Amino acid sequence: MSRKSILITGAGGFIGGFLVEEALKRGYDTWAAVRSTTIREFLTDERIHFIELDYNDQDVLEQTLRDHLGEWGRWDYIVHNLGVTKSTNYLDFERVNYGYLRSLVDALRQTEMAPDVFLLMSSLSVMGPGDEANYRPIMPSDIPLPNTYYGVSKLKAETYLQTVEDFPYTIFRCTGVYGPHERDYYLMIKSIKRGFDFSVGFKKQMLTFIYVKDLAAGVMDALERGPLRKAYFISEDKAYTQQEFRKIVCEELGKKHVIPVTCPLWLVKVVCHVAEWIGKVTLKASTLNRDKFRILKQRNWQCDTSEAQRDFDFKAKYSLREGLREAIAWYRQAGWL
Repeated sequence: MSRKSILITGAGGFIGGFLVEEALKRGYDTWAAVRSTTIREFLTDERIHFIELDYNDQDVLEQTLRDHLGEWGRWDYIVHNLGVTKSTNYLDFERVNYGYLRSLVDALRQTEMAPDVFLLMSSLSVMGPGDEANYRPIMPSDIPLPNTYYGVSKLKAETYLQTVEDFPYTIFRCTGVYGPHERDYYLMIKSIKRGFDFSVGFKKQMLTFIYVKDLAAGVMDALERGPLRKAYFISEDKAYTQQEFRKIVCEELGKKHVIPVTCPLWLVKVVCHVAEWIGKVTLKASTLNRDKFRILKQRNWQCDTSEAQRDFDFKAKYSLREGLREAIAWYRQAGWL
C-alpha cells in the first residue's frame, strides 16, 4: 500500500516546521510549500520534498499543480498553514490570509486535485472578545464577531471554505501557540528572566495556550478522521492568569525575584499606535500595532474544546508548565536565553 501524501503550506514558519516533523513521524510522504526566500533552518530532514507555489498568479499556480499531478499524483491531505499575523499594511491580511486561501482552493478544484481533507489553520481571533463580565468560555455556537483586521481576514477565509460545495474541509481555531522556535512568547520569557513581567490592564485576564507539539498531533489526528466540515477550538483545556504564567516561568527559569509591571490600557494603546507608525516609516512590521492592542486588551480567551475532544479525541498532552519547560530548555540550548 502506498504511503499517504501531505502538503503543508507555510512550512517555513514556527508552526509549519512542527507540522512537517509530525507528518514525517507518522510516515507521510511530506511536501513543504515554501518560497525561494524561505529560511529552511528547521526543514533539514532529507525526506522532505519542497514545492514553490505562486499564489499571486493563478495560471502559474494551476500549472504547478498540474505538473505535480502528472509526476506525483494528488496529495491525500493538505494543511493550509500560510498566513500573516502582522504587517505594515493591513491589506496584507486580506491578500494573504483570505486571498491566498481562495487562490489555492480554486486552483485545486480547477485541476481536480482536491485532497481527501483540507485543513485550514485559523485562529480564535475570529470570535472577537468573549464574555468579559462572567468569563463564560467562548462556545462553538457563538457567532464570530472579530474586532481585528487579522480576525476578519481569517473569518473570510473560513467563510469561503465553508461555501465551496463538496469541498472536504476542517478548520482549526487555535488559541495562543507556544514552543521552541516561537518568538513572541519568547520575548515575554526573556523579559521575566531579566526581572520584569509586563502585563496589560488591571482587570482580570484569562489566557489560554496550546503547545505546538499538541497542535501538530491534533492536526494529524483530525486529518485521519476524514473531512469534518466544522470549525474547532484548539487549546489546552485550562486557562491561566498572567500571574500564573509568570509563576511557572519563574520556577522553570529558577528566577526568584521578578518585578510585575502592569501597564494601563491607555498607555498600551499609545505605545501600539506609535510602534505601528514607526513600522510604516521603516517598512518593518511591528509586533505592537492597533490590531495587537485589541488582542492585548481582550480579557477572556477561554474556549470550549469539547467538540474537538468528541470528534477526533483531541486532548492536550502538555500542560503549560510541561510545555514551557521544553521550550525554555530549547531556548537555552539554542543560546536565546
